[in-house]
Amino acid sequence: MAHPIRVASLPVGVSPTHGPGDGRLAPASIQSAARPYVRGKFLFVGDEKLYIRGVTYGAFAPDAQGNEYQDLAKVERDFAQMATAGINAVRIPHTMPPRALLDVAQRHGLRVMVGLSAEQYVGYLIDRQGAPDVEALVAAKVRDCAGHPGLLCYALGNEIAAPMARWLGPERVQSYLERLYRVVKREDPEGLVTYVNYPTTEYLVLPFLDLLSFNVYLESQDRLKLYLARLQNIAGDRPLLMSELGLDSLRNGERAQAQVLDWQVRTAFAGGCAGVFIFSWTDEWYRHQGVADWAFGLTRADRSPKLGLGAVREAFDDVPFSSRLHWPRVSVVVCSYNGARTIGDCLDGLARLDYPDYEVIVVDDGSRDATAAIARRYAPVLIQTPNRGLSHARNAGLAAATGEIVAYIDDDARPDPQWLRYLAATFMSTAHAGVGGPNIAPPGDGPIAECVARAPGGPVHVLLNDREAEHIPGCNMAFRKSCLEAIGGFDPQFRTAGDDVDVCWRLQERGWTLGFHPAALVWHHRRNSLRTYWRQQIGYGRAEAMLERKWPEKYNGPGHVRWAGRIYGPGLTRLLGWRPARIYHGVWGCAPFQSLYEPAPSVLAFLPQMPEWHLLTATLWAMAGLSLVYEPLKVAVPLAVAALLPPIAQATLSATRASFPEAPRGIGRLKRVVVTAFLHLVQPLARLGGRLRAGLTPWRQRAKRGRAPLWPLTASVWSEQWIPLDQRLRALETRLRSEGACVLRGEEHDCWDLEVRAGILGTARLLAGAEDHAGGKQLLRLRWWPLVPVRGPMLALAFAALAGVAANAHLWGAAVLLGLGAALPALNIVEQCMAGMATIQRTLQDLNWGTWR
Repeated sequence: MAHPIRVASLPVGVSPTHGPGDGRLAPASIQSAARPYVRGKFLFVGDEKLYIRGVTYGAFAPDAQGNEYQDLAKVERDFAQMATAGINAVRIPHTMPPRALLDVAQRHGLRVMVGLSAEQYVGYLIDRQGAPDVEALVAAKVRDCAGHPGLLCYALGNEIAAPMARWLGPERVQSYLERLYRVVKREDPEGLVTYVNYPTTEYLVLPFLDLLSFNVYLESQDRLKLYLARLQNIAGDRPLLMSELGLDSLRNGERAQAQVLDWQVRTAFAGGCAGVFIFSWTDEWYRHQGVADWAFGLTRADRSPKLGLGAVREAFDDVPFSSRLHWPRVSVVVCSYNGARTIGDCLDGLARLDYPDYEVIVVDDGSRDATAAIARRYAPVLIQTPNRGLSHARNAGLAAATGEIVAYIDDDARPDPQWLRYLAATFMSTAHAGVGGPNIAPPGDGPIAECVARAPGGPVHVLLNDREAEHIPGCNMAFRKSCLEAIGGFDPQFRTAGDDVDVCWRLQERGWTLGFHPAALVWHHRRNSLRTYWRQQIGYGRAEAMLERKWPEKYNGPGHVRWAGRIYGPGLTRLLGWRPARIYHGVWGCAPFQSLYEPAPSVLAFLPQMPEWHLLTATLWAMAGLSLVYEPLKVAVPLAVAALLPPIAQATLSATRASFPEAPRGIGRLKRVVVTAFLHLVQPLARLGGRLRAGLTPWRQRAKRGRAPLWPLTASVWSEQWIPLDQRLRALETRLRSEGACVLRGEEHDCWDLEVRAGILGTARLLAGAEDHAGGKQLLRLRWWPLVPVRGPMLALAFAALAGVAANAHLWGAAVLLGLGAALPALNIVEQCMAGMATIQRTLQDLNWGTWR
């Protein structure tokens, strides 16, 4: 029984409308020493989050010497007016501004995104004769403003035209931009670098950029929400900026422009963007391309304000969410077992949350360290229980929660200050039963933790589409309390892991959905030693075995989960086997949204990272070792060596492509690459150990042994009572599961209804039909038959062929051993198919459906 110790709740409730972390710049004299930097999905200055509230400025007509921003007095007046309107950033799209303009911006508390105009030189990738030294030109531009305190970031270019990107091919464009990125970093190592992309070249893969920027003009709020979610998944753990949003007031009218700008800004920030730039500040615009009939400015050419300026100012005042929203109460539950090392930082982060109505509940699951004492310092609701496991602790927190939303965070994680706002906003705008967000490894945890963060087996999210999740990890998940209570909370059998997967599947089984918000992030510490990482992965292997027993339909025959969605995370293993991605360009390259489609990897590409591959490798090396005393087994030596090569190649490829921002160049990065590659190799071994100990073996049998024919059987049942066929099948499925059978349902395109999976080598399937007769009577027709997966016969034939080769060479001992290797799979096929058939037959006879014929 839990022993709750209730102390005063965290001092939450009222927070200032604009407090620390709201992104408002302090006076220039305070900000002058600090440069913006990237931390996860946002920009920061010092310890405060910087939300970019920006406008584009220019292009303007140049003077005789080609200087675009020669009238600094006008710039001074414009920047002063911007600052008064709540704007804190300016984007110069096409021209490198003079350093004096950055001085003016600094005086008014503005930061400047400067354009390096890479798009203007891209043609020289084709016509090299007489081409300028583009890298030298860019380096000179960067030197002019490097280190300036008024600098926000460098934009390598603005919208390389889609026809040119298609002509050159994405690889050349990506390589070109990466070369220029290196040039900028060489001249200004602390400067942030982006490239301003747009939907027509969305397919460009630019992982080296510090932040992602997109120009997006959508006049439908729903379409903008959907596209922002897509861009957030492309951005990953980096900030996303809307580098241009806007609407033409000449065609739409100033009132419509103001209304659209209002929801564009609010939608962008609610979608987790780190900032927006409105196109543009003024209707004065250098129309060197012959465009004269537009008016996108917030002010007219004479700088008189439009209605849009007031709308944008109000929207900027509410960043990231309106202060007029009524926020639901949230209960934050922290479950801890011997978490004294990290729980203080977790609770400190929770105390600093920017949310008006929440409570913190700590469940101490029988800790033997100072966890409870540390928790009392932060005065949350503290519940102390005997050590009963993670699911029990989470259920204790659920029972004590007073909020309509219950959010869970691990004791080794620290939330972003706006974590709850993004989660709660998603609940308020959707019907999702649960919502999760990303978890990012914090900097400064040491080289081992940095490598573990880039190794497989970490907490990842699985998305069905850009906004709906199949799985949200336990370190960052929230649920409607009513939904969680409706499914009975967490399953207590999961003591250390697997409970989050199980609860997600149970909610979806009820017909509910899960959401994902890219900005609802937590900083989650990774394991900082190889030993703890190894133990963690063994525990995850045990949890996999428990999940497979409870959810067999979610797993394939060998026992690997079949996710319907796509897995996202930094530690995913790079698969071998090149399968070219396809770019949707549209006919003649005319599509306004051009996306990259990556084909699903082949089964062969997955094999080297499966735990069973290592079983095969171990078997081959055992045979190679026996060849020292039995020479015919020397054939296993090259096979054993060959079996090692694919996992090593995958591990090396994955580690070399990983990014290590904290690592020094040279030997420091090399050490991290080696450790990360080692972790990619050993992780499947640790999972294999946990799976085998918990019974998830390739030779497992899930159906009770029994005798039954190994050919298709049919039967019919006359029933005096009409019952819908699907109801009868559900009853049969329930009865089969109650007997411990592994039962799968047929899907929409299958010609069978239920499958009893007896093992990896044999199953049985059932098909049911019903004839309706007068008087509410019914004739059920049933057919069930054995099914042999192709893997079994192939394995038997392979051993039989080897036995034949050995016999032909008069190696009778080897022939006998290999013959046994062929016989064992064949016997297992018979045994498992018979068990599946017998299970169906026995269960059908036990059901009182009517008179059997």
